[in-house]
Amino acid sequence: MATEELLDEHFRVETMPHIWCPGCGHGIVLGALMRALEKSGFERDKTVIVSGIGCSSRATGYLDYDTLHTTHGRALAFATGVKLANPELNVVVITGDGDASAIGGNHFIHAARRNIDITTIIFNNSIYGMTGGQYSPETPEASWATTSPYGHIERTFDLAELAKAAGASYVARGTTYHVNPLSNYMLKALKKKGFSVVEAISGCPTYFGRKNKMPTGTLMLQWQKDSAVPRTKADKLSAEEMKGKFVIGELQDIDLPEYTEEYGKVIKKAQERRR
Repeated sequence: MATEELLDEHFRVETMPHIWCPGCGHGIVLGALMRALEKSGFERDKTVIVSGIGCSSRATGYLDYDTLHTTHGRALAFATGVKLANPELNVVVITGDGDASAIGGNHFIHAARRNIDITTIIFNNSIYGMTGGQYSPETPEASWATTSPYGHIERTFDLAELAKAAGASYVARGTTYHVNPLSNYMLKALKKKGFSVVEAISGCPTYFGRKNKMPTGTLMLQWQKDSAVPRTKADKLSAEEMKGKFVIGELQDIDLPEYTEEYGKVIKKAQERRR
């Protein structure tokens, strides 16, 4: 589908222009998601898109779907309620790196542990962009932010590894530079039964980029190209060779019992016991 047709089909065009800064990668991530939704065959009136708070979470306001723009860090909690209320719905969560891994970290862990059938797209731009450029759990070590003016000393939280360890059925990571594979991962995540996560490495030239010698979207895309290592290649590299780089690709694809189906069995047992 052509870009103009995609916009007319999936977006509330009257809400444009969007608020994202020039060079921001979030529009690329959102476009990849809309192309994946287009290919998924999901009916719009049976699909709910939920977001929290942050630059990425403003995306729900532009989408011509049933959407929920919720509170900071609580997108997965709201989405869990939606899915439990009507398991037939397709539920997608849009969340940022701080929204998902800091205030929302516990919800993220337990949504993965339960393996509830929700697709979560993490727009990871390594910074709190909406509130002034504070560092997040995803800010790379030794980089700069408004709250780390002498260099960031904390190790980066690997959300893909966390999702794998917590029990997600599908986990992948892509970048806005590698946009076609990113959209393909999203399509697989949408179609996968269970909790699925796609971490999208995005760019924030306004806050992260200008403090780390990448003040344009082009430079941030170049950094993604240079730093991303396909999983098959990363498996052969040493820790020293992988320093300053990150893995992209499909990182987990397993079949596990899905939470709403298991919960439905509990309801059925309870109803039979009352008879």
